Formats: sequence, structure tokens, C-alpha cells
Amino acid sequence: MSQDIIKKFQEADILLNNNAYREIKSNEDYDYLINELIEYLEENEDDQYIITTKTIRNYQEHERNKIYESIIENPETKKIRENMDMSYEVLLNTTNKSYTDGNINDLNKYFNSRYEKLRSIIQQNPEFSKINDLKTTKTNIDNLHAIGIVNSISTTKNGHKIIEIEDPTGKNTVLVLKDNENVYNNTQTILKDEVIGVSGSSNGDLIRADEIVYPGIQRQKIIDKEMDFSIVFISDIHIGSKQFDEDSFNRFIKWINGNQGDESKQDIANSVKYLVIGGDLVDGIGIYPNQENELKIKDIYEQYEEAARLLGDITDIPIILSPGNHDATRLAEPQPAITEDYAKSLCKQKNIEMVSNPSLVNLDNILVEVYHGRSFDDIVMALNYTHADTDKIMRLLLEKRHLAPIYGERTSLASEFEDYMVIDQVPDVLHTGHVHINSHVKYKGIHLLNSGTFQKQTEFQKIYNITPTYGQVPVLNKGTLQILDFTDD
Repeated sequence: MSQDIIKKFQEADILLNNNAYREIKSNEDYDYLINELIEYLEENEDDQYIITTKTIRNYQEHERNKIYESIIENPETKKIRENMDMSYEVLLNTTNKSYTDGNINDLNKYFNSRYEKLRSIIQQNPEFSKINDLKTTKTNIDNLHAIGIVNSISTTKNGHKIIEIEDPTGKNTVLVLKDNENVYNNTQTILKDEVIGVSGSSNGDLIRADEIVYPGIQRQKIIDKEMDFSIVFISDIHIGSKQFDEDSFNRFIKWINGNQGDESKQDIANSVKYLVIGGDLVDGIGIYPNQENELKIKDIYEQYEEAARLLGDITDIPIILSPGNHDATRLAEPQPAITEDYAKSLCKQKNIEMVSNPSLVNLDNILVEVYHGRSFDDIVMALNYTHADTDKIMRLLLEKRHLAPIYGERTSLASEFEDYMVIDQVPDVLHTGHVHINSHVKYKGIHLLNSGTFQKQTEFQKIYNITPTYGQVPVLNKGTLQILDFTDD
């Protein structure tokens, strides 16, 4: 390979310094880059006969400028949007609401908040309007209703389920017999640290369950809301990664500005009022071992500068931007919004609304819950799911009314005075990312969608046989979900 690179430049009577040679060699498609550099020199820098890293930067800037020239907002799109009423409200943003010191008292407050919030949701079920405190369930009770946090789940040698639950008054053990199929099957997705309701009877030693109840949304009537506009959802762009598909992203930007796609696509673009970004805008620095080998931009500030440059071409619609685990904010959830400390140019863009992860926004009466999805990793491990089971996981979280039920595993959770990961209000849209795989299902009237990625398959994903769906963007187009593909012209 080394001789091939040098030979190509020699044939064009061009010299190559060592730093430029190393950078070209590290490029996956170095043949294409060599031809482009030679053509660039011949057309733009006739008096230069040696390629340096500066030459490569000049070429890259030249290519960006060519793209800029094509990403000019379509006057028709601009005119249509000028007549739109861009009305939104941020209902949940935990930024600057962190009060924890990380001590045991804070942890108690955190779990008490979780319990109280989810208990009140379960008690909307008339059967659980009155409950037995667990400290009273050590006696014989025939018609028992209790609500508790799950401390542990195990299976007896005879195949029965044993669940220990706790409330602020005490603990007790719940027995679910394997012969009681409906109830037993309902325990297969119970997770440690979630809040459940149990009805049954107590013999003084344990509670024998006749029913297991989750907070859920089963007793709420969800009605489709009318939409005369569209919302675009993206996540996991990973700007700065060598695998960031900049071509697809630029086509996406051109489309949202009304300059890409056929008439049908442009009609959708003209109806877009909001863009929601669900985390991992950049690839970050030091997120995993040897990440620097997969980075095209190795400085976090430069990654955000590049993000500001790319998103800066969208000027006439609000952008709701929430962080993910690759972004420059604390890792523990809830994550505060990205700040000027790392992303000064981005934060200064007037149409960008920086929010926390998770966050809840009201977009013209459409409630959108934005959660990056780090907890998916824990649920995959606990329930033997795969990362392709996004639909199942989102349904599960909605029924549990909690975005990260398991405490103390891979998902770091801050022990705030209030548990902001509880889904207090039922949204119209639950938007997640993280797994890099598009999915959509409508569940009890709610759009559950994962917006895939703009990052091609990484070395890590190759090891685990994960095939990302990159450059495919979900659009809630006047109430109907459509996936637009930007991987081809």
C-alpha cells in the first residue's frame, strides 16, 4: 500500500511529506482521496508541488464550501415556514436542578421519590386505591393489595417465582406459583428496582400473588391528536467519528431546507416545524478504549464546532437538542443540557433549544418525551433481549412508567431528591436513540420510535454483529410516521 500511494503522486509529479502521507494512509478510501487531492491541486493550487497536511485541510475546506453553496434554503420552503406558528414549551428540563451530594440520605430521598410517584400512578387503578402497608402484611390477610419496590427476583427449585418487595414501612416476600400461568408469565419482565402492585393473600410469612400490576397506561384513553405539520427525529449523529456519514447528513440538511428529493419529499420538508435530536450529536473523546483510532476529529471543542457548522444551515425551525452518553456533559442520568463550556457556537444559535436527557417538550400540543436510551443496555442484559428489540424495550419502559428502572448497573443514575426518570405524563411520542437501529411501533396510541444513526458500522459493532440503520430519518408527517432515506442521492 505504501508504494502504491507514493507511486500515484510520483506519476503526477507531486511530492508528499511524511505527515500528509500518514494521514492519507489512515483513510479507508485512500485511492479516492489521492485522486481528489491531485485534481484539487491541478485546479486550485498550480504553483504547489508538495502535499502537506495543510493542503489536505485546504482541500477539505474547499469541499465543504461546495456543499454550502448547495445548502441554501429553498425560497418556497422559507416562505411557507414564515407563515407557520412555531409554538413549543419545554415541560421537563432537569438542567441546573441537581441537588444531590451522593450520600446515603440522598439515595433514600431518590427511592422515596420513585416509590411515591409510581405508587400514585398504580393507585389510579380502583383496586389499588387503598393499599396495605408492607409492615402490616406479616399477619393473615385474605384480600391484600400492596405496592413496593422490587429488591430481588429469584426462582425456586420447583420453578416458582420469589419476589422481595419493599415500601417505606417494611419488606415482604411475594410468591408467584408457576401453575398460575397468567400471573407467572406477567413476572417474566419484572426488573430489580421497579415499582409494582401485588394483590393476593398473606399467611403471615409471605404474600401469595393472584395478580401483578405495573403502573402502565392500560386504564388511560389515548386519542390521536390532529397534526397539520411534521416533526423530524434524529439521534446518534456522531460528528467527529471516521464513520460519520457526512454525505447522508448533508443530503438531510439540504432536504430539510427544501432542496433535496422528489416532489413528495419536498412537500414533507415544507411541513416540517420542529427537529428533535435525541443525543450523541458528537462522538466525544475517551468514551471507550482506543476510541482515538476511530476519530476523524480528535478534539471535543472542534467536534462541537463542526456540529455548529452543520446545524447552522438550519435557521428557520426550532431544534430541540438533548445529550447522550457520548456528549460532553455528566454521564449520570438525568444528564444536564450541553453548555457553552464545550459548545459555544452551538449554544449561540438562536433556534437551538438545549434540554436535558430525558426531557419533555410540548410541540404544538404534541407531547414528546426525549430519552437517549442508555438504560436499554441494562434491560438487554437483564431480560436476554437484543439491541434490535427496541420496540419491546420501549413498550416495557412505558408500562413500567420509568425510563431507567434498574439502579446500579451500566446506566449511571444520579440520586437526586426527585426521580426525574419517572414518566409522569404519558407522551404522544417517545423518542429514543443509542442503539443505532431504526424502529417504530404505535402502542396504545403512542408513537414509540428510535431514530437510528448517521454513523456507519463501527469496529465495536462488527464484533457484536450489530448492523446500524444509518441515514434513515423518521418523520412524524401530519400524524403518520414515515422513514426517509438519505443514503443515496
